[in-house]
Amino acid sequence: MSSSLDKKEIENFAKDSAHWWDESGPFAPLHRLNPARLSYIKAQICAHFARDVNDFIALKGLKVLDVGCGGGLVCEPMARMGAAVTGIDADTQAIEVAKAHAQESDLKITYKATTTDQLLHSLRKQGPSSTRAEDSRFRGKDNLFDIVLALEIIEHVSDIQSFVNSCAALVKPGGIIIFSTLNRTAKSFALGIVAAEYILRWVPRGTHNWKKFVKPSELSRAARAANLTPQNISGLVYNPLNGEFSISKTDIDVNYFMSAIR
Repeated sequence: MSSSLDKKEIENFAKDSAHWWDESGPFAPLHRLNPARLSYIKAQICAHFARDVNDFIALKGLKVLDVGCGGGLVCEPMARMGAAVTGIDADTQAIEVAKAHAQESDLKITYKATTTDQLLHSLRKQGPSSTRAEDSRFRGKDNLFDIVLALEIIEHVSDIQSFVNSCAALVKPGGIIIFSTLNRTAKSFALGIVAAEYILRWVPRGTHNWKKFVKPSELSRAARAANLTPQNISGLVYNPLNGEFSISKTDIDVNYFMSAIR
């Protein structure tokens, strides 16, 4: 079975796994941008499933998979919105941190130290047996997810198309998948590498490789090849005056989101 897992990338993040919930630690930027990305995620999901975005438990009854969940920074808010949440990560230490924090927060979240390929394989095995080829293709489809999130992870995988394929296969027909990543531009090199890693020191040096940043056109092409239909692309921008992140409909030069439906 092919895998998009990049072991060097996993090792790079694993060294800081104990600090996922430290708002001033190595994952501080994720804490800072979390309110903005959660607002985007909720808005896209509610629009797709015709839910009230102002409802505190707007995601009740929906199954969510967070790929590359880390310590659970997105899983926990999604669970509070009523979703049945599963978080997966190849970093076993991050999964242990996530489990412990969810328990402390009295939240029921399923965490697994696994990859998308491995999860998909196990779900297919769980489905009922069938003698019809067209049915056996979708064995375990009832175990798939209404929503798959792949946030700040695609720029760390070894094979983009393979990763998008496996994510797409985990979404139910009619479901939605949301990616977020870094655009490969001169501006993203200046802000995402030079400023973030060397000047502001928001993240440890070497966290990102600019050559692995993904242009929206490349992600769109990979999504379509995986039988997904891109729906929305929006940027995530940082305002140095107030220190806050916000969603932009036009500025996708550095960070951006893409939602797509299956």
